[in-house]
Amino acid sequence: MEHEGEIRMDPYGESTVTGPGGLRLRRWREEDLPAVLRAYGDPAMRRWLAVQVSGPDGAADWLETQRTGWAAGTRFAFAVTEGGRADELLGNVVMKQLDLVNGRAEMGYWTTAPARGRGVASRALAALTDWAFTTFAEQGLIRLELLHQVDNVASCRVAEKCGFPLARVVPALPPDCPLDGHVHAREAPAAVAVSPSAARRGEAAGTGGGRASGR
Repeated sequence: MEHEGEIRMDPYGESTVTGPGGLRLRRWREEDLPAVLRAYGDPAMRRWLAVQVSGPDGAADWLETQRTGWAAGTRFAFAVTEGGRADELLGNVVMKQLDLVNGRAEMGYWTTAPARGRGVASRALAALTDWAFTTFAEQGLIRLELLHQVDNVASCRVAEKCGFPLARVVPALPPDCPLDGHVHAREAPAAVAVSPSAARRGEAAGTGGGRASGR
């Protein structure tokens, strides 16, 4: 029997994570290339994402980045689908820049145009967050961060809905990051239990910014 946020097989293998509402998070495949091209052709993706994909070669390079990230153990990207419809792409969710020396990683996501307005981003982020803290608990993962451009109100709502309060604002870095950015953060359950005062300080800390995270 599967449970939400459950990982099957080892984290470096052919992993599948189940999420709320029938979501399934799976490894990216070579045959996803046309779906990646369609997703990155969306004007909203061009507006909010720092990393852009153009043409079949660009999509192939993007998929190779996901594969090599898994192999290196630093980037874990999942194609977001629904149970029984694994070939219909709803989005991407990723834990990246995994730094187990300091117990931190960054979360990122995007959704395809047809999937928006259905709670896909928040459900996928919630599932990946549970997976990350469970899978890497023994290795010392204690904090996940999520960065978005200050005017990306939708991403702000998704982050807060998934338990990532605003931690700080970081300054703009033109041209790639033309506006300030919000950094949202969530502590591992054990870390929150041990240090609730530190968690409260993080929630109230915010002033600083950046662009939508390169996903």
